[in-house]
Amino acid sequence: MLIRAELPSDEDAIHELTATAFAPMPYSNGSEAPIIRALRSSGDLTLSLVAEEDGVVIGHVAFSRVTIDGVHGGWFGLGPISVQPERQRQGIGKALISEGLKRLKERGAAGCALIGNPEVYRGSGFESDGLLAYGDLDRRYVQRIVFSGPSPRGVLKFADAFEAGADQPGS
Repeated sequence: MLIRAELPSDEDAIHELTATAFAPMPYSNGSEAPIIRALRSSGDLTLSLVAEEDGVVIGHVAFSRVTIDGVHGGWFGLGPISVQPERQRQGIGKALISEGLKRLKERGAAGCALIGNPEVYRGSGFESDGLLAYGDLDRRYVQRIVFSGPSPRGVLKFADAFEAGADQPGS
């Protein structure tokens, strides 16, 4: 498996993969694939990685800028992340997250946040201390990993593509 930055020729494969991966998920409202296109078209897609095997895109992860209490401060959001349904639970998503976090850290990011199940993301180093809020969502689902500086506190806001189209980015 090769993890690499997305290419323009990957856009349709990423869209289809994301739609397929999220379709059976009870928390999905079907907005994940359009969110990635919107992030890309608005210039908010900071880092987009694919997992490729035998020339086929089998996984994807997106990272975009976030603000905390209105300040970017070097923080990014993870999501959406998707893996072909038949390839899930084989470490592909975790490998994509790990590579993405490594690249963000190398670029000088302060940290990364996401909205998601703590049981799923704890293994990648994410945790919640209750200091970040996202709407009225239970704060245990608002997680972060700090690369440098203090733990953030305040209201997390994802790029406009999320705010317009999804209730739970990165789930």
